[in-house]
Amino acid sequence: MAETLELSAEDNEALATPYLRELIKQYRAQDLHGAWEGKSDAQLLEPYILSAEARRALPLMGDPDPETLWRIELFYNAIGLSIERATGVMVTPMMKMHHEGFGRMVLIAGRLIAVNKQLRDAHRFGFPSLAKLAEAGTKFVEEGVDMVKKYNEVATYG
Repeated sequence: MAETLELSAEDNEALATPYLRELIKQYRAQDLHGAWEGKSDAQLLEPYILSAEARRALPLMGDPDPETLWRIELFYNAIGLSIERATGVMVTPMMKMHHEGFGRMVLIAGRLIAVNKQLRDAHRFGFPSLAKLAEAGTKFVEEGVDMVKKYNEVATYG
């Protein structure tokens, strides 16, 4: 996906998923000066797409740039907000990242760790398609919602 975005039917369907709608809202909220107003939703999410060839071209070890770390944070912020909308329980993201690209992301609901993800090779963070991006985000949301529902007393404990 570069200048000429060629989306599959699956990718077009993915753009309508609740998770990608939330991620797009996160992106648009970051645009304080209107620089992205003319961009389509698919163009905004294009940096998340990393083809197999592009992934192979990246070194195995590398330092993630601030833009990549920001995209990772937005990815998980959208998951947290989606869990929050589904459960009514406030979710707080916390990321600890080593400069070499490994770390951990947790989404905390009350005293509950709703999502816990070990991050490796952060400089290679991406998905082969919008459909895979939506699938990954939706899976985390479902797992987080299930966790909050299962341990609601811990999640709502003040």
